[in-house]
Amino acid sequence: MEVFRICGGPPLKGTVNISGSKNAALPEFAATLLSPETSTLKNVPDLSDVQFMAEILSELGAQVERIDRTTWKINPRNIAHRAPYELVRKMRASICLLGPLVGRLRMAEIPMPGGCVIGQRPIDLHIKALECLGATIELEKGIVKVNGQNLKGSKIFLGGRHGSTVTGTTNAIMAAVLAPGITKIESSACEPEIIDLCKMLIKMGAKINGTGSHILEIEGVSKLNGCTHEVMPDRIEAATYAIAAAITEGEIILNNARAEHLGSFINVMQESGVMIEALSSNQMRVGLNESELNSLEIITLPYPGFPTDLQAQSCALACKAKGISILTERVYPSRFMHVPELMRMGADIAMEGSSSVVKGKSKLTGAPVMASDLRASAALILAGLAAEGETWVQRIYHLDRGYDAFEKKLQALGGIVERIPESKLPKSFSTF
Repeated sequence: MEVFRICGGPPLKGTVNISGSKNAALPEFAATLLSPETSTLKNVPDLSDVQFMAEILSELGAQVERIDRTTWKINPRNIAHRAPYELVRKMRASICLLGPLVGRLRMAEIPMPGGCVIGQRPIDLHIKALECLGATIELEKGIVKVNGQNLKGSKIFLGGRHGSTVTGTTNAIMAAVLAPGITKIESSACEPEIIDLCKMLIKMGAKINGTGSHILEIEGVSKLNGCTHEVMPDRIEAATYAIAAAITEGEIILNNARAEHLGSFINVMQESGVMIEALSSNQMRVGLNESELNSLEIITLPYPGFPTDLQAQSCALACKAKGISILTERVYPSRFMHVPELMRMGADIAMEGSSSVVKGKSKLTGAPVMASDLRASAALILAGLAAEGETWVQRIYHLDRGYDAFEKKLQALGGIVERIPESKLPKSFSTF
């Protein structure tokens, strides 16, 4: 295992290149299975989750070749319908294999995804979508078995308790593109990653109307071809670096970052005193407009609302803002595992149901902290960059699931961050 050692203080300054989107790349890897022809994906982030997905496709029988650091070629001419448990259990996003396997092979067997530290993420809407398309589904010994021999277009409603389901929408789309007839998906998720997937599928020959809206209409086709597709930039990574600039009182230029993808995040940051300027359609500048940050009021919602994947990082930022900030989680109400760790660093945070109440202007001090999940990892690192002294972040394997070369990019911006073996952790932390 490895840990991050962070020395806080220096403001981050310079330019950072934003990598391709993890949340777009994973379903697009799955989408390559819809055609027996070879597809090439470019601008793929170098992440452990991407490697896991590549291994799963290989186990299914696809020929998977990594051309360079950001380019993959997949030939899925001969594939099986059963996904291996030992690989699927490592990554919840592997559930997005259901749609393409059912669409192309008319059958699929996928182990149920396990629990998640940020809260329950059931797949009931995934199953509902496939059943609406005529598939029959049974759960046997923890495996979702789908028979799609009678697959056909239909009307699907995907609204859920906490809004539209993103991965459920991708499964519905990927099954529907090869289902005879017309499929109408209502309450479809409309995140930029869904739009990017639809763009790829249209290149492959799919017929999809309404992209970017909550209503999609899909005319099923008999077959799809391979394609070459460039994965969209990672909007969550871009926003994380924007917060890094603000929390360290620095200024960063973000290359390969699209303001149009950030939704209400930009409004919330600007209201708190963060300067976010679009220099072009693909470049932004971020810093502070004022000498100090104003308090934040955040409610996480599906796109274009404030992303749940930025709540933890924003909680770290709120520790440095003046006044009282309130962050309410409406997508995953229990997603506050980062709060006790921030409090170890001196943050003044109280929990009120699904809201964290943060008293700002806290004096953050370095401490040994434990990352619980991907975005919590980023939040603790950001807090460490703004804290006095050394912060040691453990369990950073979570970070490698979603941030490409995070420490190297921070180092290039002037951050004092290093990745070291856990064995070098100070002995005084050994009982932590």
